[in-house]
Amino acid sequence: MLVHVLLYDAGQDSEGIHSLEVSGNTVVLMFENRDDADRYAGLLEAQDFPVPTIEALDREEIEIFCRQAGYEPRLVESGFVPQTDEDRLLLAPPSANRDVSTWQESEEGDETAAPTKGNSSDLDEIRRRLEGLL
Repeated sequence: MLVHVLLYDAGQDSEGIHSLEVSGNTVVLMFENRDDADRYAGLLEAQDFPVPTIEALDREEIEIFCRQAGYEPRLVESGFVPQTDEDRLLLAPPSANRDVSTWQESEEGDETAAPTKGNSSDLDEIRRRLEGLL
């Protein structure tokens, strides 16, 4: 099964994959629907985050990569409806992100600097943006 992931510097030596820090875990999002990945990338761009490339890759390959790197893969299925505040981060990035100006120079090298989890006022803003998308 192909899934869509957000990559930075795709095809380059400095290639990285977008990740989130959720409850102390590094989470890599895999979107079943290309439109959901496009929407997420657009929300990142609106926050002045580097614009990712959306790549369709084999789900199993991404899951293997995540296991080897100690990351948690999360599939965002078509029609996904968030049930918790944490789930909402799978549809819209938090409004506060880590500084990504030197992500290519990080020790891990294979990932972008991950956005941080937002507080409740950030989640309210995410809710408003999501409602605007519907």
